[in-house]
Amino acid sequence: MSTVTVFKRAALTTLVVSLVACGAMAPEYQRPAAPVPAEFVAGTKALSGPAAAELPWQTFFTDARLQKLIQIALDNNRDLRVALLNVEQTRALVDSRKADRWPTVNAGLGLTRGVVASGAVTTSISAGLLITSYEIDLFDRLRSQTDVAFAQYLASSEASKAAQISLIGAVANSYFALQADSALLDLAQQTLATREDSTRLIQLRFDKGASSQLDLSQAKSLLESARVSVAQSTRQRLLDVNALNLLLGQAAPPELTAVSAQTSLLLQELPVGLSSDVLLRRPDVVQAEQLLLAANANIGAARAAFFPKILLTANAGSVSSELANLFKDGTFGWSLAPQLLLPIFDAGRNQANLTVAKVSRDVAVAQYEKAIQSAFREVADALAGRATLGEQMQAQQAQTAAETERTRLTELRYKNGASSYLEVLDAQRSLFASQQAALQLQAQSQQNLATLYRVLGGGWAAESAKP
Repeated sequence: MSTVTVFKRAALTTLVVSLVACGAMAPEYQRPAAPVPAEFVAGTKALSGPAAAELPWQTFFTDARLQKLIQIALDNNRDLRVALLNVEQTRALVDSRKADRWPTVNAGLGLTRGVVASGAVTTSISAGLLITSYEIDLFDRLRSQTDVAFAQYLASSEASKAAQISLIGAVANSYFALQADSALLDLAQQTLATREDSTRLIQLRFDKGASSQLDLSQAKSLLESARVSVAQSTRQRLLDVNALNLLLGQAAPPELTAVSAQTSLLLQELPVGLSSDVLLRRPDVVQAEQLLLAANANIGAARAAFFPKILLTANAGSVSSELANLFKDGTFGWSLAPQLLLPIFDAGRNQANLTVAKVSRDVAVAQYEKAIQSAFREVADALAGRATLGEQMQAQQAQTAAETERTRLTELRYKNGASSYLEVLDAQRSLFASQQAALQLQAQSQQNLATLYRVLGGGWAAESAKP
């Protein structure tokens, strides 16, 4: 064995060992610590049952009309459709990146004409299979790019889940708002009818001299106030329907929005006596982590640009000076042209690209931490609502009952001449305000529980993905 051969083998062995030792260029990924408290403070009583993320929306929302509205939204909402199309787009990008790691074979037909030193014109015609500039991925540059694309695909998939969860929560909250405003409209119309009767009665008493001008003016003022409430509630209900139509992606069926009164929906209690680690399963948080993984892998691609690159160009086929003889015997030929490129001077481009990749990774870390903090705040707010809205609702109902009794007694005293009409009007005004507050608070309680279901990752499960 010659000295040259031994040197070549030793050099090749050294190169292989260095490549194996080098490994992937991307830094080892470590999940950042969650920058939030370990436990939720308010409303974390332990309850048995499935977690919100494991509870399909069909099970949580039992109202048949609401279920139909949610299904229409899942089928037609444009934001959700865009999110799903983004998943398909990023999936195709992954396939494109994977294809970069394989040689591209083309069928080619070429013509070369030139002049030699003697002045003669030469012609060369070739036809065959061509491989142009295939990169042998020694330092995982192409693999890192594939990892980036795959992480972005997973992020888009999680984004579509987050979009579905948000859509379901938005439809539920819009439905509860529509119910509340429909009930408020009914209350305002009933109050208007009652005050019209009272005003007619006061007018008759005034005409007969049994009531003063002050009583009549106060009655008319309260009547017009009721008309204002009817107009406001009518307008708000129309706005609720418009908002719901946008979420549905079409006009809501009239039979699903013709809610004449607020009904009490039975929503399941959620077992949220858990640590803040539950947030790590939220699709938007997982999406942020996948984008962090993509940024981490992009560092590997930027680092690999500093190392040698081997490009391979090859062709095999027929070569002839005349087209008629192109495919005859003896015209077959092939060529192999490997090329080793080592970056020497690029005006700092590779270093700048590596700096960009590292800063992008730091940005992704901050965005991931912000996603966890935002999720924690949403859950904490919903838990605070659940901890206090129940007591507030009980107090509001007790106040409404007291105002109802007060109004009854005041009207009775007025009929017997023991109270002025001003006291009657004040009692009626207070009762109307208390009834409105009770209806709004009921809707707020339902919306809070639906929001808690959403912020805990509810609305996405295997069952909910089925049409």
